Amino acid sequence: MRKRDLHILTSSIFTYTGDGRFGVIHPEGSDEWNLRVEYVQKRDAGIYECQVNTEPKINMAILLNVEAAQASIWGPEDVYVKKGSTISLTCSVNVPSTPPSSVLWYRGANVVDFDSPRGGVSLETEKTESGTTSKLLVTKATVSDSGNYTCVPSSAEPASVWVHVLNG
Repeated sequence: MRKRDLHILTSSIFTYTGDGRFGVIHPEGSDEWNLRVEYVQKRDAGIYECQVNTEPKINMAILLNVEAAQASIWGPEDVYVKKGSTISLTCSVNVPSTPPSSVLWYRGANVVDFDSPRGGVSLETEKTESGTTSKLLVTKATVSDSGNYTCVPSSAEPASVWVHVLNG
């Protein structure tokens, strides 16, 4: 049962909510019952109660905290590279249950363009059991490559870093 609205979500192996993200896991022959919530959202936070229909009633309340997924860029908030070297930025999104469908990179307000005439810009994104990693490489850095770079995953809060390309 969800306490905030006293909504019965499941009873035995049956689900009593139209929200398909909720279900029950009960391994056959066991005394274990688990509430499954897929694609958890901030609004799912709150107190849930498991009840056993005995006399007296047995119940257990569980507090579910939901934290927003947050991207992070490895290293310091300010990155300094020499002109002509490679800018290498790695962004992690540690949400294995719902990996982002896409990860975009911005420099300032503009999406990093991999097909631009500048060339030398590449992106490698890897999705694993522990999360998603996106690596941006900008070769032969010039002073005009300086700026605020932001990693924007589709299912998490973005992360930013300042890149400073130095002449010497």
